[in-house]
Amino acid sequence: MTPQAIADAHHISLRHLQQLLAENGTSPAAWIRHRRLERCRLDLVDPRLRTRPVHAIATQWGFHDPAHFSRLFRATYGIPPRDFRNLRAEACADRQQPCVNRQGLHATSSPF
Repeated sequence: MTPQAIADAHHISLRHLQQLLAENGTSPAAWIRHRRLERCRLDLVDPRLRTRPVHAIATQWGFHDPAHFSRLFRATYGIPPRDFRNLRAEACADRQQPCVNRQGLHATSSPF
């Protein structure tokens, strides 16, 4: 997924896409990164993927450096991906509300 591919799919110019996203305080790159992180987050709480390693999920969604992925995930959701996976699934599956794990740690809501 690239900014140009998104613009082309919506039959708009890249500049117009940039302007639309700027109105919401973001950029095409930030929006793409958020969507990729969100897909990782959904896979981490998917019980069918419980045995799949965190780094494999990250790689599937384009994060090839585990340390970089972990930093981005923690900055976005307030908790490392491994800890997020260990949270009670019912507390985090929706992500409309902050998650609480067994130790009472809160994961912050996404800014998007």
